[in-house]
Amino acid sequence: MGIKTEYNPDLALRNISESKTGKRKINECIPEKLKIGQIHAFLKKGQRNYWMQGEIPLVETKGDENPSKPLASVIILEATHFILDGETYTKGKYKIAEVFSLSDPKVHFNGFSRIK
Repeated sequence: MGIKTEYNPDLALRNISESKTGKRKINECIPEKLKIGQIHAFLKKGQRNYWMQGEIPLVETKGDENPSKPLASVIILEATHFILDGETYTKGKYKIAEVFSLSDPKVHFNGFSRIK
């Protein structure tokens, strides 16, 4: 038996429509409008670790580890692990550093490094 923990190079959240239909909590989803400087809460199932010393991509996921291109660059401000109904979760806050256009062909990250 070991400790199940996941190291995430990005913050992968669901489309806001999943919250509107009741499939997900609001903090599991990407906000409708992303603005530089905004701070948002996030919630992920599982014990997850994020890099907190710089910017990481915010991506949309539909599940099965299939993320979109980066929608924004975010800074994780805090992350806390907790147990709810016997399941481990990670909650925290992130700040929007930059917002990207999906139609922009520019590459914004090289692995963990932010390209400016």
